[in-house]
Amino acid sequence: MLQQLTELVWPAALQRLVLALNHVLASETEAVARLRPHVGRIIRLSVEGLPSLLQWPGILAFRITPAGLLELAEPADAQQADLAMRVDAGHPAVLMQALLDGRRPPVAIDGDAHLAADVAWLMDHVRWDYADDLDRVFGPLVGGQLAQLVAAAAAGARQVLRTLAQFAPGGREPPVPTTTARGA
Repeated sequence: MLQQLTELVWPAALQRLVLALNHVLASETEAVARLRPHVGRIIRLSVEGLPSLLQWPGILAFRITPAGLLELAEPADAQQADLAMRVDAGHPAVLMQALLDGRRPPVAIDGDAHLAADVAWLMDHVRWDYADDLDRVFGPLVGGQLAQLVAAAAAGARQVLRTLAQFAPGGREPPVPTTTARGA
């Protein structure tokens, strides 16, 4: 039953993920400018070590569009990816703590050096400005209040995850990200 639900939900969820990623990328002109030279290139993302209960579609592949944004690529295209990114999700609490702290999650990157450098820059510098989006949707008064609520919830979640991360094998700090690039 869970498998059938996953098959129904994943395609729509992936489309929403791409829309959200493109929204964040489009809000940062430098991000779009860094991706435009890589039009047509494929970025493969795999998540390893996830608990089996969380049904992940396996490997995702994104193609860079002429606008400097992303679109889902065909699964067959993932095998010829120009850049492979692997996220170790074996310790979800450590991973979530890194994300909530605004740090780059532990990601192994392998592939084209120039594309790897630009993607690494994106991961280090591009963040979702949820407060601005809330202001736009609800107005500055309500949006500001909602942004404070989100910030407080995130702070609470960070504290819970810090506590949980202490009990994760490997200790308190997430592994250091690695990059292996080919070409120049």
